[in-house]
Amino acid sequence: MGRVSWRQADTVSLFRRVAWVNDAVAKLDRAVKLDPGLPRYLRGIVLAGLPERFGKSRAAVEDLTWMLDNKERFPVGLRRGAYYGLARAYMTLGHEAEAREALKRSGASRLDTMEPVFIVDYSLSKRDGFRFRPPRLVELAPGVHVAQGFDFADIGFVSTDEGIVAIDAGTTEETARAALGALRRVTSRPITHVILTHAHWDHVGGLPALLESNPQVIAQAAFADELRIVNGAGVPFKYFFGAAGSGRRYDVRPSHLVRAPETLTVGGTRFVLYPARGGETADALLIQVPDRGVLFVGDAFMPYLGAPFVAEGSAEGLFETMALIRTLEPRVLVHGHPPLTDVFTVAALPAIEAALRELHQRVRTAVGEGRTLVEILHDNILPTSLREHPTAIVPYLVMRDNFVKRVHHQGTGYWKPDGEGMEVLGPAEWAAALDMLGGHREDAFVRSVRGLAERGDDVLALKLAQLGLVRYPGSEPLAALRRRALDSMRLRHQQLSPFKFIIYSEWAGAELSPVE
Repeated sequence: MGRVSWRQADTVSLFRRVAWVNDAVAKLDRAVKLDPGLPRYLRGIVLAGLPERFGKSRAAVEDLTWMLDNKERFPVGLRRGAYYGLARAYMTLGHEAEAREALKRSGASRLDTMEPVFIVDYSLSKRDGFRFRPPRLVELAPGVHVAQGFDFADIGFVSTDEGIVAIDAGTTEETARAALGALRRVTSRPITHVILTHAHWDHVGGLPALLESNPQVIAQAAFADELRIVNGAGVPFKYFFGAAGSGRRYDVRPSHLVRAPETLTVGGTRFVLYPARGGETADALLIQVPDRGVLFVGDAFMPYLGAPFVAEGSAEGLFETMALIRTLEPRVLVHGHPPLTDVFTVAALPAIEAALRELHQRVRTAVGEGRTLVEILHDNILPTSLREHPTAIVPYLVMRDNFVKRVHHQGTGYWKPDGEGMEVLGPAEWAAALDMLGGHREDAFVRSVRGLAERGDDVLALKLAQLGLVRYPGSEPLAALRRRALDSMRLRHQQLSPFKFIIYSEWAGAELSPVE
């Protein structure tokens, strides 16, 4: 409540504002006495943002330094805000060198109240693409390591008495070699097998880096069909995989294809391979290591139900995979990306499945009734099963809108009941019509976009700014308003929709440096 109150200070009259802020700080003080963890971090952020007249900058430094001294207790992404807050507090105190160092470690480019401050582990750049977190090699079970953050996707390494079985290969040779280098600090055993969970860009692109010891490459029988889709579709955005991972065609020829469940034994360790449809691609391959209690599932649970820019994905395939996993009873699920491994856990899976099955039925019913996609999304469907299973709420919300869009798209034609799709109008036509309504004046677009932004309607503000720029491409006010809307969308989607975060960042030409 203290931080909420402080953020509302601008709505309070000037004469009451100091008392309002002091009251908010007092609430945070009481919260810190009850729990010196997250409340102390929040208090430090609030105090760092106060003007010099409040005399709280030294206290902010103490709070945020304490948080960073105990950073293992907090998500990596919160460090961004801590360093940024330190930079503000140091600047208020006149300690410019310390302020510059803290600002650099936050990943921000400048101390600017208009610049968005993110609280995620991500980093992204045009050159390197997107990373979910700083690079690290984690051991999720005895002898089961996963290289995270070297790449857009993860690479698994399972140690056996004979050598290493790699699960997937990452996006590029450069990043796969970096992940392999991290593994080499743990073991020098050769890679004997590479098992590919599916044929997507970010899981096969680094394969050449793993082939030096001539391992057997294994994939599902439908791998070649999926690879044709990948090579034909491409990725229309560059910030996903970076310069080296974009615009490529892949020539991957597995030495063994899996058509039915089979067992592979390597150095005394059993690997049971299960071909499945999965929720993303038709060539999904699940890899169980029963003696370690681990099941690698690739992107079978990808929240977008297939890459959102490719014609793929299957709700039925997702449910089939969930049913299979129930019978296998793994202790640990290892997904192809860190947030999925963190959130889509074995414990959360039954409730997620129940919620998605209810959602699927309701969407199918709505499609049969001729309801539009917008109408269904506005229903804000929250299945009753979530009430008893709070651990499933976040993964459900991550998936919900994407799930609805995919199921609706697959259940309808290209002519919708409301007439959408019958006649197709592009941005130029819509921009011309709106320009006519505005009297052919640039400032009509500017005023409308600004009004939408001020009321928090960033989606419409962005759309209208982009249409305005079609008519007035040299408009500096519209370009600035567009960037403001893009930054707002980046902030909004930074946690629950990283793909949107990536695309809005690319449109803005905005990069995010790694924290620390």
